[in-house]
Amino acid sequence: MIAIFRANAQCHCTSVRKIAITVVGRHRPVGRGLLVGVKLPWLAAPGDEGVVAAARRLLGWRVTANGVTVRLTEVEAYSGEGADPASHAHRGRTPRSAVMFGPAGHAYVYFTYGMHWCLNVVCGPVGQAAAVLLRAGEVVEGADTARARRAGVRNDRDLARGPARLTSALGLDGLANATSMLDGTGPLRLRPPASTIDPTTVASGPRVGVNGGAERPWRFWLAGDPTVSPYRAHTPRSRGSEIQG
Repeated sequence: MIAIFRANAQCHCTSVRKIAITVVGRHRPVGRGLLVGVKLPWLAAPGDEGVVAAARRLLGWRVTANGVTVRLTEVEAYSGEGADPASHAHRGRTPRSAVMFGPAGHAYVYFTYGMHWCLNVVCGPVGQAAAVLLRAGEVVEGADTARARRAGVRNDRDLARGPARLTSALGLDGLANATSMLDGTGPLRLRPPASTIDPTTVASGPRVGVNGGAERPWRFWLAGDPTVSPYRAHTPRSRGSEIQG
């Protein structure tokens, strides 16, 4: 049984819901030493400027888990306590948002709308909450595995086109929460781009589906890439719906 922490968009509080998850096998750590000793100080840069810069820089990076690799084409930045009303950490540290307070390079995986998992990369210095939501990407390795996980998808561009789809294609759930994406000890591996991203191809705009802080242009994507998800403004949902992402 795993405790799932769900944010309440009406009162910004947190409730606990438990669900049973059947795990087929265990997540095996990916190869050790892949980024061991490699410092990524930009992931831990402080303040709003730090997480925004990290979000832009993560475009083109590759995320590998459970036999699938996704090249990131769309991300969103979320700041911390008292700074970003759309963030899960806006009201302070809770059992759910504690991972957002560091260290940088860890995975923040949360359950949303009672049916989906979403994946974030924790950013900022320890003690200062921030994270980048991985919104969409292109499956560049393990397409057959991703297709099996995303049964019914007709076009490969849609395999990881959206945060829940991306997490599903990677075969992730709450067991990946708070694990390192850098040192090979968890199910995830974060790797640099195969080629340099032209900064002129990076577009920005408001985040998808958020209410508070909707005016901030903290969503970043590779312009013209077919795997980028469509923009949708905030739509009020029933009590217990999500804030971040």
